[in-house]
Amino acid sequence: MKSFFKIVLATLVSLFLFTILGFILLIGIASSFSKDEPKSIAANTVLVLDIAESFPEQTKSDAFTELLNKKKGKVPSLSELVALIHHAKTDSAIKGIYIKCQQNPNGYAASDEIRAALLDFKLSKKFIIAYGETITQKGYWIGDVADKIYTHPQGGLEWSGFSYETMFLKGLLDKLEIQPQVFYAGKFKSATEPFRYIEMSPANKLQTGVWLNGVYNSFVQGASIQRGLSVDSLKQLSDNGSIQNANDALRYHLVDGLYYDDQVKKAIAQKIHISKEQDIPFMGINEYAASVAIRGTGAGKIAVVYADGDIVMGKGENNSIASDDYRALIQRIRNDKSIDAVVLRVNSPGGSALASDIIWREIDLLKKEKPVVVSMGNLAASGGYYISCNADSIFADANTITGSIGVFSVIPNLSNFMKNKLGITFDRVKTSAFADAPSTTRSLNATEQRFIQTGVDSIYYAFKSRVAQGRKKSVEYIDSIAQGRVWIGSDAIKVGLVDRIGTLNDAIASAAKMAHLKGYGLKSYPESKSFLEDFIDGYEDKVKSKAIKEEIGLDQWQTLQQLKSIKQMMGQPQTRMPIFVVNHP
Repeated sequence: MKSFFKIVLATLVSLFLFTILGFILLIGIASSFSKDEPKSIAANTVLVLDIAESFPEQTKSDAFTELLNKKKGKVPSLSELVALIHHAKTDSAIKGIYIKCQQNPNGYAASDEIRAALLDFKLSKKFIIAYGETITQKGYWIGDVADKIYTHPQGGLEWSGFSYETMFLKGLLDKLEIQPQVFYAGKFKSATEPFRYIEMSPANKLQTGVWLNGVYNSFVQGASIQRGLSVDSLKQLSDNGSIQNANDALRYHLVDGLYYDDQVKKAIAQKIHISKEQDIPFMGINEYAASVAIRGTGAGKIAVVYADGDIVMGKGENNSIASDDYRALIQRIRNDKSIDAVVLRVNSPGGSALASDIIWREIDLLKKEKPVVVSMGNLAASGGYYISCNADSIFADANTITGSIGVFSVIPNLSNFMKNKLGITFDRVKTSAFADAPSTTRSLNATEQRFIQTGVDSIYYAFKSRVAQGRKKSVEYIDSIAQGRVWIGSDAIKVGLVDRIGTLNDAIASAAKMAHLKGYGLKSYPESKSFLEDFIDGYEDKVKSKAIKEEIGLDQWQTLQQLKSIKQMMGQPQTRMPIFVVNHP
């Protein structure tokens, strides 16, 4: 028995020591990241911008990624990237920018912000060279700003126009004997169409054609200006399928040469008067971000609040806008006397109608204390527009997807599926007629359907009223441009949903002007966690999600996330954009 207790005691002591050593190791790892020395910038440095990188709205800590890719450095946020490009414009050590433009996962509005920053960089007369062994249209969207753009002799350039594809589930639901029971307000509100139809409705095809052609026209017009080719001729190249290989891209002057990697490097070396391309002092944008300090100056303080992701009730994760979290955050900012103005950066397809209204209320209270300006990113639609509509001023990119002012709710009836496919049946006892309503194990009766539709209509009217109040329009006028219709920024400004076309920096400058600030610093919210906090809190989820994403691929991962979002939609009114979207630009 004594030996048994000795073994148990020794085991406990070992576990205790192991835990202490592990904790010390974590602290050591975290401190090693915090003590990284910034890399010095050599003379004649060429900044490397790989747009295959996805630049987030806000830089958030990701301990797992940092641990595995320490040498790569943190990926800057979109606003930081833009600031870095502006800084490089006047940085004497930076002689030019090399854009790797093979792919571009960033959204249209984000791409426009990067593109605008690069066009401004060119005013310095420093060079920009772009290269992709194959170049997608989204890659070309940014790459065409270069002085010279090259592709591989056996590579090529995609030039086929844009398309939009939606997955429809009605046939599957019919086979499974699942009745979706859909309620909606707004004839253009297409988020529920995958449950109701086997193809797009005429109204949805109309609105999609308008905004998709608007984005396509923006892309072609940009290329027309940079390449000195007419818009009509560029569209004709797509219509005729003229660009099938690299030689076609060169023949029609969409690229400046067919080069191998070493030849591109040689061209860059000549620009900075270096004889050997291997001696070019390249510096990645991540390294540059760690090597320069970009801070505002002055006594003023502007809070930049990032609302990025789905809008959900309660507490959420890093990729969501949770009502409890943002209510507390905005209340804290409202009561912070050191903050002079607020910029709300919205990049959201929407989500819970109730959560959207909770956040709308906090923005309404906030603007009574200090100026509030909204900057829209790639998406600020439905619930994303709901939380934006009451700001003092709204900025959007020309290709921001916004509007979609409408409401829907879905209550699935699984009774036939459970009975006929699985052999499961349900029975119940209740004290009142509607005690079990709404239920997913039986169909709704006419009275219950009326209750739910009345609730959806009531929320829709409240949504329109919030917009009417914020935009200083009548409810009747808002209804005429609402109905769930999607707009791009360049059209949204015409109908009064947006005040100005501009970037996040433009919105910040506007907020500073409203607050009468001559100088100011910026503070980003929500605040990032420390390395150690993020490692402990998110380790299991991050490891799991990264492993699944790598195993099934990015497209399948996105489809999985879209399928998961169905669960959030069930049973509660939603103000959100359509799901099951695949773009082929």
